[in-house]
Amino acid sequence: MSKQHFLAFDLGASSGRAILGILENKKLDLVEVHRFKNQMLHIHGTYYWNIFSLFEELKTGLKKCVNEQNVQPESIGTDTWGVDYALLNKEGQVVGLPFAYRDHRTDNSMEEFFEVLSKKETYLLSGIQFMQFNTLFQLFSSVQTEYSGLKVAESLLFSPDFLNYLFTGEKKTEYTIASTSQLLKPGKAEWESKLFEAAGIPGNIVEEVIQPGTVLGKVLPEIQEETGCNAIPCVAVASHDTASAVVSVPAKGGNWAYLSSGTWSLLGIESKEPLVSEKTLTMNFTNEGGVEGTTRFLKNIMGMWLIQECKRIWDEEKELEWQEIVDMSNKAESFKCYINPDDPLFLNPGNMPKAIQEYCTKTNQYIPQTRGEIARCIYDSLVLKYKFTIKQIESVTGKKIEKLHIIGGGANNKMLNQLTADALGIPVFAGPTEATAIGNIMLQAKAVGAVSSLEEIRQIIFDSFEVGEYTPSPKLDWEAAYLHFEKLN
Repeated sequence: MSKQHFLAFDLGASSGRAILGILENKKLDLVEVHRFKNQMLHIHGTYYWNIFSLFEELKTGLKKCVNEQNVQPESIGTDTWGVDYALLNKEGQVVGLPFAYRDHRTDNSMEEFFEVLSKKETYLLSGIQFMQFNTLFQLFSSVQTEYSGLKVAESLLFSPDFLNYLFTGEKKTEYTIASTSQLLKPGKAEWESKLFEAAGIPGNIVEEVIQPGTVLGKVLPEIQEETGCNAIPCVAVASHDTASAVVSVPAKGGNWAYLSSGTWSLLGIESKEPLVSEKTLTMNFTNEGGVEGTTRFLKNIMGMWLIQECKRIWDEEKELEWQEIVDMSNKAESFKCYINPDDPLFLNPGNMPKAIQEYCTKTNQYIPQTRGEIARCIYDSLVLKYKFTIKQIESVTGKKIEKLHIIGGGANNKMLNQLTADALGIPVFAGPTEATAIGNIMLQAKAVGAVSSLEEIRQIIFDSFEVGEYTPSPKLDWEAAYLHFEKLN
């Protein structure tokens, strides 16, 4: 097999990367070409994304690939976080900056929407976990406030779709990213008109839904001239970052779960069909699109955002290394207090350490004082939330989860990996850490015929990257801790 190169643009809520994948003899190597920061803009009380700045960074990554790595990639592909979108007018120009999902304008939108369409019917029509920032509620908020941008919009493109549009001029919506919106039918690449009608959203603003791995077209001549690249294809990969990450789970057999660990903790299973029922509604599980006809049955859990925001506040005094925080938490006493990571209080509080103390006060618990105690509270609570969620999955499927694969940046936290294995009582496999970029790259490879199936992709990943194994060896009484934690959910 000759050497082939694929360039992945992987955008998260706090940073972005351009990662070059080198595929040769059924092995994959990675080279980080470009890394940059991403952060919300806070303007006049509203949170936005600086989408054009992000596009400039992507072009910089492509230029570095061509000029510094001396590589003309076979293709490019972009993945981002879910739900957010850009609105375009009839000339194809963006109508205002895209809103960021953590903006507070949707704080009451779910409850107001349920006055129009019941919570039960909304879930059965979409199969998507209720979160106040889902695209459905963002757009409903814009309808309710008579947002002028929506009134003149003729096209809606989700974040990766819009970046693909800037590269190619093609307006298409990729299935996995569209599935995060709560506007698709469960397990189908079809818009649900009843949800559009209930929300008052114009049905003509959405585009055709295409499957992951579709070649959109070649990059525009102006991009070629600016970056020095050839007329390379742009692939609509599994454009939701979690969908790309799940592609890269190096799992074999069945009865496994995955945890995509980053700003969010996405914990779930790969299902052959959507699992939509009154029971999964009560548990607030989501059914998002996957590749090759699969469904990602999972729970969105507030993940490393909790500790990232604490670090941001603590760094104002003195910048800390991540390992310092882990070490401080390791020295603190476990199980002194817990939080429900998914409490709305933690969505965007401004000062996360104070929010955690406020939560513990409100729930009549010990109030953590030191940084180590706060960090330990977060780590213990996350692990117990994972245990809670695994139990829910097992109750829905009737099958015992036998192993957990942790992928993404959170897989680097060895202490948290071991605590997770101890609490769950099953083996935990950690890695690869660059899961999203790897999945992005391998979907590009599939699009150009370099690989043929998801099974082959996972075998290549299994053979290419080291995976750590953590065997349960509990030194703490996790069952007793779980009984206390369960009361908060």
